[in-house]
Amino acid sequence: MSATNTDVTLQVTQAAAPLEPCGLDEHPDCGIRDVLDRVGDKWSVLVVVELASGPRRFRELQRAIDGISQRMLTLTVRRLERDGLVLRTVYPTVPAQVDYRLTATGTSLTHLVKALADWSLAHRGSIASARAEYDARPLTQA
Repeated sequence: MSATNTDVTLQVTQAAAPLEPCGLDEHPDCGIRDVLDRVGDKWSVLVVVELASGPRRFRELQRAIDGISQRMLTLTVRRLERDGLVLRTVYPTVPAQVDYRLTATGTSLTHLVKALADWSLAHRGSIASARAEYDARPLTQA
């Protein structure tokens, strides 16, 4: 991880950044929801993680991402390509050979995905405990 990425990670972990909700008069369409719809779904995150280490062919991606169907992988890489995060390259061979790689924008996302993965690992125990505690409580009516 570069020094810049480490500095960003340290700043995030040292103090919570103030978050402003979407829908304020100052930013009626800030685009957060649109971006999170794409980069926040599990298949997109897993594709980005796989492509972070270099270009992959379709079948390599499919084998590496447990549980993803051919159709879902096709939809996911198309959406990521449309958003400018993934580059699809078709080579003029018979049969045609296609590979996928992250664009510069997609690569800039990898440090955020890594930070999320690190956070998940660091907090999985407390999350599991909170879930068990919640599930053990008697049901109450809202």
